[in-house]
Amino acid sequence: MVLPKIYKSFLIIATVTLITVLAVSGFAKTKPQHNVIIFITDGLRPSKVNAQETPNLHEIRQQGVSFVNSHSLFPTFTTANASAIATGHYLGDTGDFSNTINVGFPVQSASNSPVPFLENNAVLEEISQHFDGNYLNEESLLDTAREAGFSTAAVGKVGPVLIQDVTQRTGKSTIIIDDATGSPTGIPLSSEIAELLTKNGIALKSPTRGDNGKSGNSTVPGTKVANIFQQQYFADITTKVLLPLFKKRQKPFVLIYWSRDPDGTQHNQGDSLNTLTPGINGPTSLAARQNVDNNLAQIRAVLKQLNLEASTNIFVTADHGFSTISKESKTSYSRTLDYPDVMKGFLPPGFLAIDIAHGLGLSLFDPDKQNVVVDPTQGQFSKNGLIAKEANKPDVLVAANGGSDLIYLPNSTNNKALAKQVVDILLKEDYVSGLFVNDKLGSIPGTLPLSAIGLDGKSDLPSPAIVVNFRTFDTGCGDPTACGVEVADSSLQQGQGMHGSFSRADTYNYMAAIGPDFKKAFVDRVPVSNADVAITLAKTLNLNIPHQGKLIGRVLHESLVKGVKKVSFKSNTLTSQPSTNGLKTILKYQTVGSTQYFDVAGFPGRTLGLAK
Repeated sequence: MVLPKIYKSFLIIATVTLITVLAVSGFAKTKPQHNVIIFITDGLRPSKVNAQETPNLHEIRQQGVSFVNSHSLFPTFTTANASAIATGHYLGDTGDFSNTINVGFPVQSASNSPVPFLENNAVLEEISQHFDGNYLNEESLLDTAREAGFSTAAVGKVGPVLIQDVTQRTGKSTIIIDDATGSPTGIPLSSEIAELLTKNGIALKSPTRGDNGKSGNSTVPGTKVANIFQQQYFADITTKVLLPLFKKRQKPFVLIYWSRDPDGTQHNQGDSLNTLTPGINGPTSLAARQNVDNNLAQIRAVLKQLNLEASTNIFVTADHGFSTISKESKTSYSRTLDYPDVMKGFLPPGFLAIDIAHGLGLSLFDPDKQNVVVDPTQGQFSKNGLIAKEANKPDVLVAANGGSDLIYLPNSTNNKALAKQVVDILLKEDYVSGLFVNDKLGSIPGTLPLSAIGLDGKSDLPSPAIVVNFRTFDTGCGDPTACGVEVADSSLQQGQGMHGSFSRADTYNYMAAIGPDFKKAFVDRVPVSNADVAITLAKTLNLNIPHQGKLIGRVLHESLVKGVKKVSFKSNTLTSQPSTNGLKTILKYQTVGSTQYFDVAGFPGRTLGLAK
């Protein structure tokens, strides 16, 4: 039968309308929309995951994808890798070079210091406002998902949680709950979330860490307990409020859960005061690993109860590895002086700034205390250091971080000459193992350029002139990445915990994934890093994160259900020209296409993973 033209037109319109309705309602979709949970186990080492002590972390690795060639970005610090996990960019693009950085202006919320500690919401907000609302200058996975209509939330450790969606500081869109919730620096709770917390008997103010926050001193051991109470608060919010709310909304979601344990406990643990063994491998650190495993188990159980397990990808990663602190040196001028609360002969906090000031014959000032004079000969030291003849005309600015430090040359008219002077001083110190110099300062023997390690990109923040990696070694336990030791510029004691170095103990982080888009019982031997997390998960969600810079990770195709079966990669070595005393900075890295993965770097024999 031949239909009249008017009926043909009506039939076409009706068909198109029906297809549209079906598509909107979801019936016409060939692939259901999935959810994502990124679970960050701050400072977890892969070799410390096993069936007996951490059964849930072990199960994900066994039943899902186990990334056995994983990498943290250097410098191996929390906010630095938080920026990579959030955006998929290397640090040269995000500008988050370490936990403490030079931002180029006095930060009021950090006592007018130009080198603030970034694990603070007020600091992050002030810096972002200074840089057009987003100091990272890159869009995050949460930002992209939120704009696409997903429910979004970030819960846990203050600092890295807000970094996941740093432009959302009102609490009206992405839900932000961290250590500061309910305090003057906390991100506000929406009326909806506040009502749900109250309904479920959960306080509107985050609890403190209690005894877990006690780091001790040179004569009093640090904590002997894990961060159980505070983390239970975050786990309860996730399982009793957020996941049921997301289920009720019937929209896909992306949730970031940032566990402070085992990191916070490993930093402060009191099992090894002033001794290198057991270091971070004592019973308190074990309790912290079990604590985070219990939190993960609670989240997985509720996903199953809500029938969300089959539609939710869980990607577990650690921002960095971990090492035991050493305070020993035979060459440092700083260790020859006496300080209160510092073991005689040990390096004091701020030792790098003290040694550089002494080497240059200049005065030392404290940028965190209105540039007051610091006189090491009188037992004085500071965390960060401003080095100059006059405080208002700084020649050198040192941002102390831990297993590595950042050096800036803010106002010098002869940067190349001054950089060479500083490098010459550093090459004489036995605690230094590898130096990286800003490309604009030219080639200096004994050093490699920042561009070689992904630190030279599109960042709006000031770039370091020199990045100093400190000496690392192991205690001989038979598993170097589990028993790593590093000289650390920190107020913590020898025997406590730190990270930040370029040793394999710090770059080797736990990574695993499970869910509908990931292969089952698959061991991925291809190199991966924290910069790949957001890029890969965006792929599973059919999202495209916009990019400003070009230093980005890759989609982990080999780990996905419909991905490729084989990905080729290469191992590479880059060696600097030798310095006058014969020292060379050596970098070992891997490549997948143009994407780089940094294994270890430093002076042979002074970096764990680089044999002499």
